[in-house]
Amino acid sequence: MKYSFGKTVVIALGGSIMHPDEIDVAYLKSFEKFIRKFIKKDFKFVVVVGGGRLARVFQNAAQEVSALPDEDKDWLGIHSTRLNAHLLRTIFRKVADPVVIDERGKIKKLKYPVTIASGWVPGWSTDFVAAAIAKDFKVQEFIVAGKPAFVYEADPALDKNTKPYQRIGWPAYRKLIPKKWIPGSHAPVDPVAARLSEKAKLQSIIINGRDLRNFEKLLNGKDFRGTIIG
Repeated sequence: MKYSFGKTVVIALGGSIMHPDEIDVAYLKSFEKFIRKFIKKDFKFVVVVGGGRLARVFQNAAQEVSALPDEDKDWLGIHSTRLNAHLLRTIFRKVADPVVIDERGKIKKLKYPVTIASGWVPGWSTDFVAAAIAKDFKVQEFIVAGKPAFVYEADPALDKNTKPYQRIGWPAYRKLIPKKWIPGSHAPVDPVAARLSEKAKLQSIIINGRDLRNFEKLLNGKDFRGTIIG
C-alpha cells in the first residue's frame, strides 16, 4: 500500500513513543535525523506531541489523593503534552518555530521547517489537534504515529486472531471506537478527531511511530505497513 503526500506533513506523535517508561533519548536522536532528512527535500512538518506516560503518572497520582473530574484529568494531560512539546522544540531549535502551538490559530503561517504543537483545551485530544491543524493549513491528511501499527477489526489484546485493515472509511471506523472522548483512553484516532476528520474529509494514516524505516517508506511514497482511514 502506498500514499502520496504534499510537502507539508502533520504528525500526531504519541507521547508513549518518545517517553515510554522514561525519555527515550536514542529514539529522539533517530527521529531528529529522520525529520532532517526530509527537510532537505523541502518538506515542512507540524508535530503534535502527546502526553504519554507522563500524563498518566500525574493523573494516577492525583486520583490516589482525591476524586478527579475529567476536566482536571484533561488539564494534567494537556500540561504533560506541553512539556513533551517543549522538549521536542528544543531538539529541533535551529529549524523549529520558537512558538509552540498551544491554542488554535496561534500560528497563521508555517514559516519554519518544523513546527511543534501540544494539547489545547479539555475535551480535545492531540489527535483532534492534529486533525484541526491539517484542516486549518489545508493539508489533506495527518499521520498518527503511535503504538498500534494498524487499525484492527477487534482489540488485538483481546482477540489474537483479529485482522488489520489496510483501508477503512470514517463511518465504519467510528463504529469500532467509543462514541465519547475519555481522558487517557486509547484508540488509533479518538472520537472527537474522527468526527472532525469525517466532516472535513481528511484522511488519517496509522503507523507504528517507533518504526522509522516504515515511516520513511510512507513519506517516500513506497509500500508501507499501516492503515489509511477516510
